[in-house]
Amino acid sequence: MDRIACMKSFVRTVETGSFSAVARELNTTQPTISKQIAALEEYLDVQLLVRSTRTLSLTEEGIRFYEHCQQVLEAVKEAESSVGKRQKPTGVLRVCCPVAFGQLQIIPRLNVFLERYPDIKIDLMMADQFVDLIEEGVDLAIRIGNVQDTSLITRRIGTTRRITIGHQSYFERAGEPQTPEELVKHNCIVYTRLATGNEWHFQGTQGVIKVAVNGNFQANNSTAIRAAVFAGLGIAVSPIWLFGDVLENGNLKMILKDYQPVPLPIQAVYRRSRFVAAKVRCLIDFLSHEFKLDPWVSDYGQ
Repeated sequence: MDRIACMKSFVRTVETGSFSAVARELNTTQPTISKQIAALEEYLDVQLLVRSTRTLSLTEEGIRFYEHCQQVLEAVKEAESSVGKRQKPTGVLRVCCPVAFGQLQIIPRLNVFLERYPDIKIDLMMADQFVDLIEEGVDLAIRIGNVQDTSLITRRIGTTRRITIGHQSYFERAGEPQTPEELVKHNCIVYTRLATGNEWHFQGTQGVIKVAVNGNFQANNSTAIRAAVFAGLGIAVSPIWLFGDVLENGNLKMILKDYQPVPLPIQAVYRRSRFVAAKVRCLIDFLSHEFKLDPWVSDYGQ
């Protein structure tokens, strides 16, 4: 019995709550994972998990063993990374990021990163909702906005500058607001995953201006917001990088230029641990350097 492999399967089963999820993650079968944990229980002569048709739960012995397994597996990673070829960044790096940001800001940069680190493989998960890093087995998440979860480590790697934008067809139909307060009279396209909801924040000469907007269309991903703007549905506050390739398009217009929407931090987020894998550090450092060179996502572009 490979006890380290069995410990890894046990830890991930506890974190995901599913034999099948771990099997998919490790590219094996559900019976294999089940047998590994059964072998651990037989070796230890204790029951670690209580199995039912729908759920898995830890016994008291299982809780203690899980905590020790986490420490053992971290120590193994640290030992492996300290010598020989393991000193080089290597392995599968599971990354999560918002859909549009991944398409426009992450994927176009990966060719350079992967050429620089040929022993790393990227497994990219794109989702606008925040995923559970432990449950999904994510090594690194890129999130836009403030992160409230104190169990995670965050590092700011850039800034999302934002603009107020609409289609000329909308302004011809409804007029153009001259101040943020006038947005209450307009059809506004709301991104529902924005932390402030339908309250938009602008930076003015007198400080931050907060406006509660309304409209007949809202969406939970940036790609839909972009499409709605092009369709002339209304006015949106969006990251400048979402429209960067078409800002010169005569059909689009940035408005309220004297009232910039409050920018949002771009954060690299990973699980709290004594040991941070080299592959994680490499991608964080790479993206931080790349974003410094891009005024749309740079702290220096504000």
